[in-house]
Amino acid sequence: MIDVFGTIGPSCSSQETLTEMFRAGMTGVRLNLSHITLRESAEQVERLHAAARAAGVKPIFLIDMQGPELRISRMKEALELHEKQKAVLVCEKTEERDRQKYVEEGTPVIPVPEVVCSPLEKGMEVLLDDGRISLRITEGRGDHAAAEVVRGGILTGRKSVKVPGLDIWMPTMTHADIENIRDAASFNVTGIMQPFVRNKEDLTTVHKILKENGGADLRVVAKIENSAGMAKIGSLLPHCDGICIARGDLGNDMQLWELPEAQKFISAACRRYYKYFMVATQMLTSMTDCAVPTRAEVNDIFNTVLDGASGVMITGESAVGKYPVEAIRYLAYTARRAEIYREKVRK
Repeated sequence: MIDVFGTIGPSCSSQETLTEMFRAGMTGVRLNLSHITLRESAEQVERLHAAARAAGVKPIFLIDMQGPELRISRMKEALELHEKQKAVLVCEKTEERDRQKYVEEGTPVIPVPEVVCSPLEKGMEVLLDDGRISLRITEGRGDHAAAEVVRGGILTGRKSVKVPGLDIWMPTMTHADIENIRDAASFNVTGIMQPFVRNKEDLTTVHKILKENGGADLRVVAKIENSAGMAKIGSLLPHCDGICIARGDLGNDMQLWELPEAQKFISAACRRYYKYFMVATQMLTSMTDCAVPTRAEVNDIFNTVLDGASGVMITGESAVGKYPVEAIRYLAYTARRAEIYREKVRK
């Protein structure tokens, strides 16, 4: 049976809502640990397990690690960025007084890791928040870079940052990831999602860390979020329990019209090796604000299952959307319908 995953967040924080989501067809849950730890999520996780018991479901519980993803630093308040507006990216280590001059000028200040800021040069594109926001560098000076907003939006701290064409190496796992692995058993975690898997060495490192920190029994789902991981997909499969085609950042690593082909390519590789795979990102994104999905979205879910997916996942739709229960219901019902059709075609 197809696995139907929702993502925990403010919109489904109550036990009542979570119970309804399980009854609507949710069989698995993702907890994003990019901004928080398992221990800090203890009350939410307790409600999750209580809701599952109330609904009579034994869920797959996956924790999504920080991994080697680059993120902007924490910010005191959200920034509203507008097209053609000037902005400045500063090294996160820059003193507050040195940032203040930009604030006084009315220029939005975006703190980024030094490994991102230092190599920025005029003409480079910077993608923020899974590509929702785009900047073009107009001047780079090592500890800061002036930019113009190409595609605006509301930006909050700890969102992803990517510079297409710039290869920045980051450790496979963070200290926070290791602490979360040590706590996983006490929170009944069943598996981890490892972001931005680049090669099989990333996965052997993950297994080594799991073994050393009491997580040897955890399932490992490798998230394919860049061209490097996609190119090495064949060598990754023996070293993980499953694959997640994470279309957000994967779509930032190529032209969007190339993304469907990339999904088909990864799906085919997983089928060839009989490997479990799921698909995530914007499966029902319109339901963040609307009670009914688009026809294109339900077709996307249906065709994803026909391509052999063992799981489908929503993220922001359930975490921060207005209709988490309804989103799960559409996801589950569409996936089940596709599963029935898939079996019918096989016969």
